[in-house]
Amino acid sequence: MDLPAFLDHLNRGLPVEGGSPVHQFMHQLSQEALAITGMLNTWYHPPEEIRALFSQLIGKPVDESFTLFPPFTTDCGKNLSLGKEVFLNAGCRFQDQGGITIGNGVLIGHNVVLSTLNHDPAPARRDWLHPAPIVIGDRVWIGSNATVLPGVTIGDGAIVAAGAVVTKDVAPNTVVAGVPARLLRPLTEEELQ
Repeated sequence: MDLPAFLDHLNRGLPVEGGSPVHQFMHQLSQEALAITGMLNTWYHPPEEIRALFSQLIGKPVDESFTLFPPFTTDCGKNLSLGKEVFLNAGCRFQDQGGITIGNGVLIGHNVVLSTLNHDPAPARRDWLHPAPIVIGDRVWIGSNATVLPGVTIGDGAIVAAGAVVTKDVAPNTVVAGVPARLLRPLTEEELQ
């Protein structure tokens, strides 16, 4: 198994059977991610070093406008895509095997969890994983301690309130809050300017 075949498998939404070659490759990638995030989180790095380490983690360059306040953790990294002017605050945890796409101008608060894998509900297959992507549109703000679950799309301009658990898609230019997250209100014309 190689990285393109691994990503193709996950991005097609195919299950990862426990102990399979895909599962073993996933564990191999996680060791690389742990090593890089260990370096990233262990001591101070100026912004250009953070961008270099993050680029190494995700396997592609990040824009000069990218800002990260460590610590940051992921157990993969290779299925994460970032737009421009993305800010990740301290303590974020991404599980990106199923794919995470983050648009331009996105603000992600402290301790946000983005999770793209579910375990199989059948006890006999509980070690199987089911990937589903998270897509975050442009100019989204996700508040501290929010959790976004597999398969969720957050529309452009939306706000996810602190502590929300997002289980369903979020419409553009709306505010969601709660557990599970529900529509609180649309953004006003004044807020959209």
